[in-house]
Amino acid sequence: MSSPPTKPEFASPSTLDLPTRLRGLAELLRIPNVFTAAADILLGYLFTHPDLTPAPLVAMLLGASGLIYLAGMALNDYYDRQRDAHERPSRPIPSGRVAASTARAIGFAFLAGGVALGAGAAAMGGQARPAIVAAALAALVVLYDAALKSTPLAPLGMGGCRFLNVLLGMSLLDGEWQTINYLVAAGVGVYIAGVTWFARTEAVESSRPALVGAIVVMLAGLGLLVVMPRWTTLDYPLLVQEPDRWFVFWAIVAALMGWRCGLAVLDPQPAIVQSAVKNCIFSLIVIDAGACYAAQGTFHVMVIVAMLVPTMLLGRFVYST
Repeated sequence: MSSPPTKPEFASPSTLDLPTRLRGLAELLRIPNVFTAAADILLGYLFTHPDLTPAPLVAMLLGASGLIYLAGMALNDYYDRQRDAHERPSRPIPSGRVAASTARAIGFAFLAGGVALGAGAAAMGGQARPAIVAAALAALVVLYDAALKSTPLAPLGMGGCRFLNVLLGMSLLDGEWQTINYLVAAGVGVYIAGVTWFARTEAVESSRPALVGAIVVMLAGLGLLVVMPRWTTLDYPLLVQEPDRWFVFWAIVAALMGWRCGLAVLDPQPAIVQSAVKNCIFSLIVIDAGACYAAQGTFHVMVIVAMLVPTMLLGRFVYST
């Protein structure tokens, strides 16, 4: 009978040079992915406002979302450090490039900063929702990383984080949220729940039925965005004037997503599944831009699409899954 694996020893970050430690921090925080959180905020804000003004309020919402997202990445690796020591020893904490205590300190400091910026946006905007949503998002991030991630509720937890992130972008809307606001946020949230399910066993060979189920959930998220016209009486230009283009766009997004994820179903090895997950995460920016296109012209849509540039450039050097 084979003996259980020996727990690897953690190296000491103090013995490493500065560039190595900085790269470790960039990998800990999944720097490329933070721009997908920014895309959620831009979607939410532009869906409920004519433009990105006043700029200080938009910047505070972007800052709150970015800090909370980065905190979630740091705490994810902090709480997973023992598991990663066996399954992914090259990750920043088990490889010794980042101390566990540093990851924990960064995580909770960034959470506090994100909630503070949400409160600042609430005070400046005269609307309590930014503070409430930022606090709820931070609480769900901790709950996911510390407890939900290892349970079947993990996809719901991560989807809930994205749902709240889009609502954070919508939080300065004058008046009450309408059904369409919740629908847009839910579409993004359900999509990410599917991506989370798809990625659950990306470190080992994945189950084909589970991958197929995750693809169905992702498509359901896109479906919520597709049916958006049925849930609003507002005069959104694209939905009213060019409905065919709306449906063609989402068909193309679904086909490309299905193709990349389908390759992983055919060969569910870690590298192929991780590549599909990375593609699905980056595709969220396109999905956000597409949803925004219902309410905005090309210029503002391209502001969201521009988030792909730093995401893809940094993604060439820093892993994002």
